[in-house]
Amino acid sequence: MTEKERVLFFRRTRENRAFREAQRAGHELLLRLQSVRPWPDCPEPITQAPAAEETVVPHFLRPGLRVPSRHEVAGVMMRWLQPLVVDGEVRTCPGCGAYRDWIVFCMRDDSVWLRCRAGHETKEPGLDAAWFNRHSGPVDWFHPTLEEGVGRHRIVSA
Repeated sequence: MTEKERVLFFRRTRENRAFREAQRAGHELLLRLQSVRPWPDCPEPITQAPAAEETVVPHFLRPGLRVPSRHEVAGVMMRWLQPLVVDGEVRTCPGCGAYRDWIVFCMRDDSVWLRCRAGHETKEPGLDAAWFNRHSGPVDWFHPTLEEGVGRHRIVSA
C-alpha cells in the first residue's frame, strides 16, 4: 500500500466515524425531543363530547342492502366460455368430454370445482382460489341456492 492510498484510507475511516457520531447525536436529540410533552408550539388537543342530537349508527346500510361477505356464502361462481387450459393441458369433462363453457366454482374451503353444460361436476386440483380471484370479475349477482345460480347461467348463455 502506497503512502497516498494509506492517507485516503484513513481519511475515509475518519469521515465514516464522524458521520456515524453525527447520526447517533441526532438520534439522541430526536428521542429527547419526543419525550418532552406537550410540544411547546402545539396546543393541547381538545376532545369534544358528542352532541345530544347525534346518534351512533351501528351499520351504515340496512340489512337488505348489505352484500354478504365471502365467508357468509358457500362459494362463488363464474362462467368460463373458452377452453380451460391448466398446466398446458386443455381440461375436458370426464363425463361427456366437453372442453368449453364451464361454470367454475370457488368454494369456501378455497377448492375449485368445474361444472360442464351437461351438469357433470369435478374438482380441479390444478386451480386454486388465487387463480379464481385473478380471473373473476366483480360479483354482480347473488343466488340463495346453487340451483338458482346454475339455472341463471343456463338462461344467460343459451
